[in-house]
Amino acid sequence: MKFTGFCLITENVPALVRYYSKVFGCEAQGDDWHSEFSIGGVGLAIFSKVGMEQLAPGSMHNAGTGCVTIGFEVEDVDAEYERLKSLGVDFVKLPKTHPWGSRSLWFRDPEGNIIDFFSSPAPEAA
Repeated sequence: MKFTGFCLITENVPALVRYYSKVFGCEAQGDDWHSEFSIGGVGLAIFSKVGMEQLAPGSMHNAGTGCVTIGFEVEDVDAEYERLKSLGVDFVKLPKTHPWGSRSLWFRDPEGNIIDFFSSPAPEAA
């Protein structure tokens, strides 16, 4: 099994695509029903709730929103913080180094999903 991507379901594909285009600094391929980013070899799809319901009637019954956390490893958490601050993102947790050595920041997208930008601790020298 190989993980290749994930999909966020929304009522407003163009708005979420614009948001993530700014955050990731790249463009999505697609249309107002379905668009996809390729980030580090993993696909992030944005799909319309109406489109999902048309493909699989009943699939959106009791479907939640804003209930996932998505992590992306970045080279420099603090540089990303400064860049994201200039975009006016909604920070949930400012940059912090954790006891296990990783450093991260969290922010919320317009749908309420939490995005985690983190850097792993450097490997210890032998």
